[in-house]
Amino acid sequence: MPSWNGSMRCERIALRGQPAAAAARLRALVPPPESVSGEVGKIIARVRSGGDDAVLSYTRSLDTRGAEPGALRVTDEELDEAADRLDPAVRRGLERAILHVEAVARARARGPEAAIDLGSHIVHLSKVPVARAAVYVPGGRAPYPSTMVMGVVPARVAGVGEILACTPPGPRGVDPVILGAARLAGASALYRMGGAQAIAALAYGTESVAAVDVIVGPGSLYVQEAKRQVFGRVGIDGFAGPSDLLAIIGADADPGLQALDLLAQAEHGPGTLVVGVSDSTEVLDALQAQLQDADDTGAVACLVEVFDLETALEFAEAFAPEHLQLAGEQIEALAPRISRAGCVFVGEATGTAFGDYIAGSNHILPTAGAARFASGLSPEHFLRSVVEVRITDPDELAREAAPVARAEGFELHARSMEARIRDNQPR
Repeated sequence: MPSWNGSMRCERIALRGQPAAAAARLRALVPPPESVSGEVGKIIARVRSGGDDAVLSYTRSLDTRGAEPGALRVTDEELDEAADRLDPAVRRGLERAILHVEAVARARARGPEAAIDLGSHIVHLSKVPVARAAVYVPGGRAPYPSTMVMGVVPARVAGVGEILACTPPGPRGVDPVILGAARLAGASALYRMGGAQAIAALAYGTESVAAVDVIVGPGSLYVQEAKRQVFGRVGIDGFAGPSDLLAIIGADADPGLQALDLLAQAEHGPGTLVVGVSDSTEVLDALQAQLQDADDTGAVACLVEVFDLETALEFAEAFAPEHLQLAGEQIEALAPRISRAGCVFVGEATGTAFGDYIAGSNHILPTAGAARFASGLSPEHFLRSVVEVRITDPDELAREAAPVARAEGFELHARSMEARIRDNQPR
């Protein structure tokens, strides 16, 4: 039985209406953690520049308390030996847990609704929308009614009860095209506010702005940093950086058309990166001529010559572009092998600009290589999984799980489960 220093803090309330306020009150019982952003930033910078040596140095000072740490990577032999030496009861519990977690994970991968019968218990899966979501629509350089559509419609399809949108007003207020798009797309309310202050208002609520559960949408660096800082208080779609387009262009494609697509993406302005890739010198020459003659938008354009299609594919996968365009018969055949791109546009008729407006694919996409792990905005961003467990025969589960709990040092977890074994029930 563990010994406790002092008494456990216990707060008791009677809930009579205003459940949101009560929930906030309970949350407030736990003080917010002190900010460590500066120290974490130093650690990240040191690891980026120092690599293994920096990680080992921190391990030595923070984890092993001065003792010399082993190699960063644990060898396969160490893993095998440890598995062989596990306490048999702990191993049985872990193996049963692996079987059950895998069964539920496979069901979740197949679809949002499922009931998994595991013999001793049933796990039921369902998905429900968040109660309130917000869409940030940029407005600094120009009005973007298309972003209103891209953000609001997936939230509405997901079944979100209240969809708030916001956009920064200019000297003359909010552009009428934004107002009209908000009404057509189905936003519940639109707010005249932008920047980091808008993100803060949506995350924490104000006198006139209700706090939301999820915030999505592109915006300035201030907007994205604000989203990053309120993540955890709310869900976000990701950190949207400058836009990028990578086009792989075959010798049989029209370089003039492809140059126009690259230039169209460059219209997004400073920080935008457009990349043309080809194994044809003629194609690259033609692209260069047209890109050099174009007006300077502040975007960065790059041309990459490759010597075979496999190299082009490997480059695209490593780059993980926000937009990937494939033009040319042999190039288009690569489409099924693409796994790292926000959206793939296949064929000469399929310019990326269609995806920005009307193709049906969403233009709120992962940037800066985030397509390695993130996806474009969809109803999934506004849905959360609900997992329901009903245990009908706890005996075997308790006997197999209790040793694992004790191996972790949680005696009361073990007792909680063992108390439900039939032989331990009061008669």
